[in-house]
Amino acid sequence: MIGEPPDAYVGQEFSTRHSAHKAGVHRPLQAGICGTKATGAESIVLSGGYKDDEDYGNVVVYTGHGGQDSSKNQVADQTLEDSGNAALVTSYLEGLLVRVLRGAHKDSKYAPKSGYRYDGLFRVTSYGSKLGIDDHLIWQFRLEACEGTPIPAPVEAAGLPAVDELPFEGDSDQPAAGSETPDRVTTTVQRIVRSSVVKRQVKAWHDNQCQVCALRIEVPGGSYSEGAHIQALGSPHNGPDITANVLCLCPNCHVMLDAGAIVLSDDLIVIKAGSEMGPLRTHPRHKIDLNCVRQHRERWRQ
Repeated sequence: MIGEPPDAYVGQEFSTRHSAHKAGVHRPLQAGICGTKATGAESIVLSGGYKDDEDYGNVVVYTGHGGQDSSKNQVADQTLEDSGNAALVTSYLEGLLVRVLRGAHKDSKYAPKSGYRYDGLFRVTSYGSKLGIDDHLIWQFRLEACEGTPIPAPVEAAGLPAVDELPFEGDSDQPAAGSETPDRVTTTVQRIVRSSVVKRQVKAWHDNQCQVCALRIEVPGGSYSEGAHIQALGSPHNGPDITANVLCLCPNCHVMLDAGAIVLSDDLIVIKAGSEMGPLRTHPRHKIDLNCVRQHRERWRQ
């Protein structure tokens, strides 16, 4: 189950992993990552099991699974073939939310004093590999608390990092100056695209290959595409959230579809900037709703 558990609340404490399991917060009784490559990660446990973990309260740098001996020393390289690591990659690619269960340990000022505590939903915002403290390759995943997730009050402890020392974002010895009248600039940002079951089905049919340009974006541990509604959801467009109203697209083609630079003809010819580019890539099980195609075309007066 992805998302909030029905029988638990943020901040709820559990004396044992078994009680967290019964509440549906984290199902495995030993593994730190719950999930698979196909489904994404349901939950993780942050309890000091890996030396390279970092906990900043609303940001967690979580070390992937594998390569440890019984003394928790890293004795082998980690890989993204491990099902837990692959699950976190899928959560990143699909924008899926991950439950975080914190366990008591001395290396985090945000950990509970004893037992475990459910600390809400986090999003995987980046991942990458590096040589860990024990000189073996590890994979790390940056998770950020979702908006509105309460951050537990830190327990003061000497030698632990300050909350604003966020990883992966660049360090500076000087405080940020800020500005009373900031300049406005045009910039490109990565959009967070949340994948519903409907979008994931369409993307699976097309194996993450863009139906317009045929691009398949390969990344370590998987591939990336976006599910794009032809007729937009919500007022005033009110498109249906069904597979017949969704295309599997690369980010560029998704933006062009949403902005009207790409439209489809009734015989599913891709029209880009007024010129026919060729037929839309199709799949036998993926039927396109022509009413949605027409509404999208009419919206952009094409």
